[in-house]
Amino acid sequence: MAWSISDVARMSGVTSRTLRHYDEVGLLPPAWIGSNGHRYYEEADLLRLQQILLMRELDLGLREVQAVLDSQVDQVTVLREHHRRLLRERDRLETLVRTVGRTIAELEEGKDNNDMAKINRPENLFEGFEHSPAAEAEVRERWPKAWEQSRQAIETMTAEDQEQWQREVTAQMIRIAEFMVAGTPVADPAVQAEVDAHYQGVCRFWTPNAAAYKGLGQTYVDDPQFRANYDKIADGLAVYQRDAMVLYADARLS
Repeated sequence: MAWSISDVARMSGVTSRTLRHYDEVGLLPPAWIGSNGHRYYEEADLLRLQQILLMRELDLGLREVQAVLDSQVDQVTVLREHHRRLLRERDRLETLVRTVGRTIAELEEGKDNNDMAKINRPENLFEGFEHSPAAEAEVRERWPKAWEQSRQAIETMTAEDQEQWQREVTAQMIRIAEFMVAGTPVADPAVQAEVDAHYQGVCRFWTPNAAAYKGLGQTYVDDPQFRANYDKIADGLAVYQRDAMVLYADARLS
């Protein structure tokens, strides 16, 4: 049995344009092409597409996907490995859901007192998040003086200082996410007030100029782990934060 490219697009959610691109780069050629020029796919092609989509979900690039598919011998073995990785990712995301849920509950508990709730174990705020050594290396390379100032500032912080700082960072991310979900434009004064608080928080460690502050916001978007950490609070938060920071830098730092 064979399926047309439109059938495969409908079943998989992959656009016809993407399927044609996969054919052009040799990643997923159709089983055959009809006299009308339409591509047709058979069961083996659908299984290959499933593996491609699984690896794309795991953030592999097309070249990496091609290398894995070209080297594989046993499809079951490869799928089992995908399954193990997906289970690990599921466990990590479940941990992250608990982390954010616990933080929201503790922050809401403190609203009655017009103060932020006490978080007894601040390390729990970051349970389930993925950190990016590559991003840290980029910051260290692009802004070496700022990196050194930041490192020295952190070293002088007491455990209580770090706890308070972590609570503030988490609360601010949630507030920004609430603005985004509500559809509030980044130019809104309330959003820009939060960005100002973010900038002042950064200035506790180093003082970026307009270009550096924009660059920091772009790093939140470009670096996969930074972006994932923001977007796990709310999908699209990294881009929203970046756009708000760009507007702030143009208005206040230029």
